[in-house]
Amino acid sequence: MPALPQAGLDLLFEVAQTHTGWQDRPVAPALLEQVLDLAKMGPTAMNQQPLRVIFVQSTEAKARLAPAMSKGNLDKTMAAPATAIMCYDLEFWRNLPELWPHADVSAGFRDKPEVARDNAQRNGTLQAGYFIMAARALGLDCGPMGGFDRGKVAAAFLDGRPWEVNFLINLGYGDASRVHPRNPRLPFARMAEVL
Repeated sequence: MPALPQAGLDLLFEVAQTHTGWQDRPVAPALLEQVLDLAKMGPTAMNQQPLRVIFVQSTEAKARLAPAMSKGNLDKTMAAPATAIMCYDLEFWRNLPELWPHADVSAGFRDKPEVARDNAQRNGTLQAGYFIMAARALGLDCGPMGGFDRGKVAAAFLDGRPWEVNFLINLGYGDASRVHPRNPRLPFARMAEVL
């Protein structure tokens, strides 16, 4: 495949930034489905696919989310057209016979909760990164954040499912006037070495 042109790199990385302000413009549920359908195509170990997402859009659902938000994240989350609760499924391994059909690898996780948790967290976080890129690729702005009470979110939304809350992403069409100047990034030499 050819490399993305500069416009694509700008959309995903170079110009894209975390958004904290939102236009009063709804995000269609079909677009959220499209984002997840694109994000799930990224690789995970043994095709584990532990990412699970709860999209919070309705007034009622936002009211359930509000008590869990930190003071600094409350207003922007309530104003966002959608908030994705990014979770990972601790029992992802139950789907492995379907997702990794050429070998039964589910026994490597069954009755091994710490191994399952480690894999779910790592691969679920990896998929959440794909989710951000997919959302940007489809024209949405993102505001990922960690300033909230995970226990309160779990109590309000997980309904006993074997999922763990990872982080939240506000989604919508950003208000460019509220974007902060980009913070510095480390240079290659301080991040990596080639051996």
